[in-house]
Amino acid sequence: MKAFITTVLCAVMTASLAGMAGATDYAHWTEKALRAELSRLATIKRKVLVPMRDGVGLSTDIYVPKSHPENAPVIFWRTPYNFNTLSGRRLLFTVESVARGYALVMQNERGRYFSEGKFEILGHPRTDGYDALTWIAKQKWSNGKVGTLGCSSSAEWQLALAAMHHPAHAAMVPMSAGAGIGKVGDFAEQGNWYTGGVPRTLFYVWLYNVDNPLRAQIPHGLDQKTRAHIATYNDLAARKPEVDWKTHIFHLPVSTMLSSLDEPPATFEQFISRTPADPAWRKGGLYHEDEPWGVPALWFNTWYDVSIGPNMALFNHARKAGITKAVRDNQYAVVAPVAHCQFFNLGPDTVVGARNMGDTSFDTLGAIYGWFDRWLKGDQNAFATNTPHVRYYAMGQNRWKSAEAWPPKKARMKRLYLHSQGQANSLYGDGTLSFAKPDRAEPADAYTYDPMNPVATIGGGDCCNGGLVIPGAFDQRPVEARQDVLVYTSAPLEHDLDVTGFVDAVLYAGSDAKDSDFAVKLVDVAPDGTAWIIDDTILRARYRDGFDKQHVMQKDGIYKLDFSPMTTSITFLKGHRIRVEVTSSNFPKFVRNLNTGGPNYNEDKGVIAHNRIFHDAGHASYLELPVMP
Repeated sequence: MKAFITTVLCAVMTASLAGMAGATDYAHWTEKALRAELSRLATIKRKVLVPMRDGVGLSTDIYVPKSHPENAPVIFWRTPYNFNTLSGRRLLFTVESVARGYALVMQNERGRYFSEGKFEILGHPRTDGYDALTWIAKQKWSNGKVGTLGCSSSAEWQLALAAMHHPAHAAMVPMSAGAGIGKVGDFAEQGNWYTGGVPRTLFYVWLYNVDNPLRAQIPHGLDQKTRAHIATYNDLAARKPEVDWKTHIFHLPVSTMLSSLDEPPATFEQFISRTPADPAWRKGGLYHEDEPWGVPALWFNTWYDVSIGPNMALFNHARKAGITKAVRDNQYAVVAPVAHCQFFNLGPDTVVGARNMGDTSFDTLGAIYGWFDRWLKGDQNAFATNTPHVRYYAMGQNRWKSAEAWPPKKARMKRLYLHSQGQANSLYGDGTLSFAKPDRAEPADAYTYDPMNPVATIGGGDCCNGGLVIPGAFDQRPVEARQDVLVYTSAPLEHDLDVTGFVDAVLYAGSDAKDSDFAVKLVDVAPDGTAWIIDDTILRARYRDGFDKQHVMQKDGIYKLDFSPMTTSITFLKGHRIRVEVTSSNFPKFVRNLNTGGPNYNEDKGVIAHNRIFHDAGHASYLELPVMP
């Protein structure tokens, strides 16, 4: 699991360190030398129990620069993951931060490692997060200005905290923070548990590794020195039995996915029965769009992440919901063409999945320190006020571009319609795409969906799933050869087509099953036939009228399906073709629909569905593309 849970504190680019004016180049130092340097530069206190309002103590490591023993700006990294031993790039980042005059505070969420209390996803950001900021601001080594930083779980808790507008919370850098979002804009993913009402499997693997209700703990009431001494001998990291997830993910019913591994009941069992509109999602640490936003933020997102759509929707929301003009005006986003948390792997010849994206070089670390220098040190020149609000990597063109809004204001929506003569099945069928709307009867395309033989996931946006899915751009032709995949392809383009923004999908569908899923994929087809996945989306038909409603389908019904948008910047180059795939499964990324119309999560038998996609004059199925001039 550690390989895909990359955090900012685990990654520092050599080029960034080497190029910093006046800074020591620590990039090539040995760990022994770095540890000695950290001891020279910092006053260190490990395993301090920071008290929360309910008396629970959160284990905290503190590195205060000896050059600024009082009134130092603070970078706060809070996480459910293990940081007991500083090593590698995490050690490098700590040394660099202290050398720059920052106090660095690392804290475990409650219920994790040396922290007390019971684990809860996102770690009680509105209370524990708030209390931690209050404690930090009161310390003599703090100047009262705190910047929160992190990627994935180390970022997601920051979102709800931003709604609290803590006076010490001066700035934040949330990176790949989608699992902290409840509902925002067109997205109701409830922390990435769902897309379009279809559960994702990534949390099943993640919870197996992270949730540990029978965890070991050290005795309560020990002094800080003793706790730190114990930590030098023990890291309290649970070692659970290895699981062959590629086999076990097929287990039914889904509700016993973890208990069948002898896991005690915990978070998974609480979440698995929830619908997307369950009020219980409001009781945890998720941020929802009806809350205010109180903190300037530098957002880092990626095209092949699990939640690029909600992330960009939240960025837009923060620009509108900021409680002051300064907050609203100081929201900036960077979007790279890589996978979850890979912001420090940018550089020449970046390969994402199997596709070379060219030179993606970006000074991530420089941007972060510039942002914090501005807000925590008061250096107004550290982060230029004329910095574009959105810097994004345009795939296909393979270059960085900028805009003042997302999507860029020049984008214009154009509809790309599905067509066929009723035989769009597979890559070898007759499915086509055209900007011309159907003006006559066209026969529907039909396919058979068997949940026991689902269409395999190949790449796309994902993370944190124990190797079930490798995220990124991969050739989709292996799945396009299947008869249960409808394939619609444009003619070769006569000119480049720059698609940048939210891509909407609208299908007219029917089924002889009470319920089924419908999955859509956007693909860039190169002249040699390689079919690169750009993004995908999915919708459970029962939620077509809203996630607070569940309506089964009738055998002769034709239903309009409006999907959660895909989000990207891709230039389909001259000579390339645009392709859309439609099917009813994308597994193991998404849980299979068993087609019964029942709860699904506690069922172990499915039925075969005969599904149809309509694209005639009265039921025009289409993708709406944000096209740049």
